[in-house]
Amino acid sequence: MDDRRLLERAAELGIEYVESVPGRPVAPAATIEELRTALDLPLPDEPTDALEVIESLARDADPGLTQMTGGRYFGFVLGGSLPAALAADWLTSAWDQNAGLALPTPAAAVVEEVAGRWLKELLGIPAHASFAFVTGCQMAHATALAAARHHVLAAVDYDVERDGLVGAPAIRVLAGEKRHGTLDRALRFIGLGTGCVRPVPADDQGRMLVDELRAELARGSGPTIVCSQLGEVNTGACDDIAAIAAAAIEAGAWHHVDGAFGLWAAAAPSLRHLTSGAELADSWATDAHKWLNVPYDNGLAFCAHPESHQAALGIRSAYLLYADDAREPLDWVPEHSRRARGFTVYAALRSLGQSGVADLIERSCAHAGTLAAGLAELPGCEVLNDVVLNQVLLRFEDDAITDAVVAAVQASGEAWLGGTIWDGRRAIRISVCNWQTSTDDVERTLAAFAAARY
Repeated sequence: MDDRRLLERAAELGIEYVESVPGRPVAPAATIEELRTALDLPLPDEPTDALEVIESLARDADPGLTQMTGGRYFGFVLGGSLPAALAADWLTSAWDQNAGLALPTPAAAVVEEVAGRWLKELLGIPAHASFAFVTGCQMAHATALAAARHHVLAAVDYDVERDGLVGAPAIRVLAGEKRHGTLDRALRFIGLGTGCVRPVPADDQGRMLVDELRAELARGSGPTIVCSQLGEVNTGACDDIAAIAAAAIEAGAWHHVDGAFGLWAAAAPSLRHLTSGAELADSWATDAHKWLNVPYDNGLAFCAHPESHQAALGIRSAYLLYADDAREPLDWVPEHSRRARGFTVYAALRSLGQSGVADLIERSCAHAGTLAAGLAELPGCEVLNDVVLNQVLLRFEDDAITDAVVAAVQASGEAWLGGTIWDGRRAIRISVCNWQTSTDDVERTLAAFAAARY
């Protein structure tokens, strides 16, 4: 088999798919069982021609693809793939750099340095902060909270990296009752467990009540981590970060910001006020595969205390080759072998520039506002949130009708969005996060809701 022809055919198939997305039904066409019938073959005894493998894979997987990269996919908070970022991702695979060390992969290391600096400038994070390119916000939380764990225990003269958590002073974690589940999961990953969480009440939009936080801080002492949120996953609501930062500083607590998508508001002049005070935090977690619209997977962690970050995650082995004049990527992330994720972020930021990022974010939020206004006019529809970012939360008269509308819109193929539960009731969540979402996409989605309702 001609290797060049194989790669060209894969590129052709990829391009054909990308170009077809706008005209496709958003939902997948095949069931799980149908996909098993096509794909679940016996393990071959002998080699199979590579071109046949790629062409059959593209053919058989195609009906099971949700058009997540298109402008009418609103199911989760995720973007599509900017053309420059997608192309850079293809190059990243072709180059196949194990980006753990700078010396063997200097291009990946330098691009990561530059992209990290650009991100801090764009998101209003202090220039001295360290950063990490990880798989997603889940691992960004785990990375940042590992640094936090080190920091708050070192402050009471306990070396957790040497001695582990058995016998360590207890750490309490204060987080809003509407926090994202990945935060609790990260606490499990780093050995603190969910029992350390002291839930802080939230308002009707999911924002942490700062007076309740202050009261909870006053109830105890010792190593403490406060977790705030920019962008509640259902409503998009943002905590009062400035007030939370002040309370955390006064209490001597570490302040971690879950900014999975809401931190990107700092890049948009009209929305930047929502992130006020975030620069005072100790760590931040966000995703590039959400509002920056780079391909999966790409999460970001930042830490205002690089020494604690490196102490928690750094590694040295005799057989490894370390550069004298470069940042070692493996010192800041949980993985050693890792994809060179910086290339796609570098390409996205360079192609968009600051104004392009701001436009993408502000345009998404404007579309969310238009969707909310149009949906509110439908009989029986109640918009449940103040649309401050890119999230719209709604429901109809009862749980059964709400679920039926979700199913009907999905079945129409016009848009894909998901159901959720808000304050014990079924609801519908719309996330506008894709660079391709247009006014026409919004109008088609509203029409699909109207057709589902009548």
